[in-house]
Amino acid sequence: MSTKTDAAAATPPSTQKERRARFETSSGIELANDFNPANTDAPDYERDLGAPGSYPYTRGVRRNMYRGRFWTMRQYAGYASAEESNARYKYLLAHGTTGLSVAFDLPTQIGLDSDDPLAAGEVGKVGVAIDSLEDMERLFDGIPLDTVSTSMTINSTASTLLCLYIAVARRQGIAPDKLQGTIQNDILKEYIARGTYIYPPAPSLRLVTDTFAYCARETPNWNTISISGYHIREAGSTAAQEIAFTLADAIAYVEAATQAGLQVDDFAPRLSFFFNAHSNLLEEVAKFRAARRLWARIMRERFHARDPRSLMLRFHTQTAGSTLTAQQPEVNVVRTAIQALAAVLGGTQSLHTNASDEALALPTEAAARVALRTQQVIAHESGVADTVDPFAGSYAVEHLTDELYARASDYIKKIDALGGMLRAIELGYVQREIQEAAYTYQRAVETGDATVVGVNRFQIEEDAAPPLLRVEPAIEEAQVERLRALRARRDAEAVEATLVALEAAARTTTENLLPLILAAVEVYSTVGEISHRLRRVWGEYREAVTV
Repeated sequence: MSTKTDAAAATPPSTQKERRARFETSSGIELANDFNPANTDAPDYERDLGAPGSYPYTRGVRRNMYRGRFWTMRQYAGYASAEESNARYKYLLAHGTTGLSVAFDLPTQIGLDSDDPLAAGEVGKVGVAIDSLEDMERLFDGIPLDTVSTSMTINSTASTLLCLYIAVARRQGIAPDKLQGTIQNDILKEYIARGTYIYPPAPSLRLVTDTFAYCARETPNWNTISISGYHIREAGSTAAQEIAFTLADAIAYVEAATQAGLQVDDFAPRLSFFFNAHSNLLEEVAKFRAARRLWARIMRERFHARDPRSLMLRFHTQTAGSTLTAQQPEVNVVRTAIQALAAVLGGTQSLHTNASDEALALPTEAAARVALRTQQVIAHESGVADTVDPFAGSYAVEHLTDELYARASDYIKKIDALGGMLRAIELGYVQREIQEAAYTYQRAVETGDATVVGVNRFQIEEDAAPPLLRVEPAIEEAQVERLRALRARRDAEAVEATLVALEAAARTTTENLLPLILAAVEVYSTVGEISHRLRRVWGEYREAVTV
């Protein structure tokens, strides 16, 4: 960075009374009264910014960004049974959604079938229940998988759900190399912030790297992982922590894949990321820019990647569910609009906008439509998509980009010193950092230092709750009956043979498990049965964090 200019050094400080003693971002970056050449460093354009579509990709991963095509407009959806979710997908596609994003229920996420006693009361509640290929076929009935991009938010059972998707495509006559989409498949953040893990970290990483290798051969247009900062931020992290812990997870995945014998440029072009968009607009725009720059340098300098696609941080964004309020839920429309704008100004490739009623229940069709319309208004009416990285050169945004880059880099150095991300998770370091940040913010809300409109200021006497989507108990009963009927009519010997083969392969250290999982799902083995066979080999993970 160049030295601050002398000509502006005499800029006088403000002497007028201010609303508070210190102004800062969520990451504790102090905000000057105004940013100018006297209190910021001028960027080295070629080194730190570059043209859009050029290293270090601070300004975006494509030269013309949204002038060529808009981001993919997704709406995260899934509830009850496959039929109900299929109807919602068709509704959203009819209203202009350009990509599907599947939410799975909790039993599916942790490898339990709908008739498992531990699944009782959770079937279809926070997403769609998928037990078998039969359910997956119903989920995508009438939706040609070669014309739609599908994102699936699934982690510990990601390899199984991907195989189910491939099997559905085969039944539609679609070759795997025609499929486009993403599986989240980010197991490390489950140990940090979310908790839907099954197996210990080492075998879980094996499933991730097996997926990398399999997809490089069979589904080259599929994003094999969506490394997620979203849930880290939802757990209470700062923006700087969101960048750092997400990229530290990514480093661990790349290291695991290369140690397994994969060449970095064979799999890295299909890595993707998933970030949160909060309401501090300037910090969020800077966050996305800093993350792109940092990842490009990590991949070039640490892993010696040479394919430009390996250096590009491509990401999906979802607006911040943790900022939605049950009080005055209509105000959530405003929050979501600001957050979506930040994502677009930051150069996202894909975006989901939360519905206003999601602090109360799964979104109704009407609320989901308004959330989608928010993206469409930004795309077609705001003008921000008509020029690339419009905040480039802003004293404030460039300063925040540099600061977030530096703070995230410092965190990664600390994690490296601890022995890497797996060791940092085992020691509880990452979890404690997030917990402390969450506590600091909650205290600020409780003391009034941070304002949440409608919660600790500007309250009103609430009207009756808006209409809410409810999942009836009969949905679970019907799903269990369908599952039992499937087990009664399928070829039990074929199912057992594939599960035995899978279990045997899992006991090796080198055999890729994806072909065996695919063989199992194609004869209607269930998600729970496949997960159970792997549990028998690997066991289950139990968190033991030292506080």
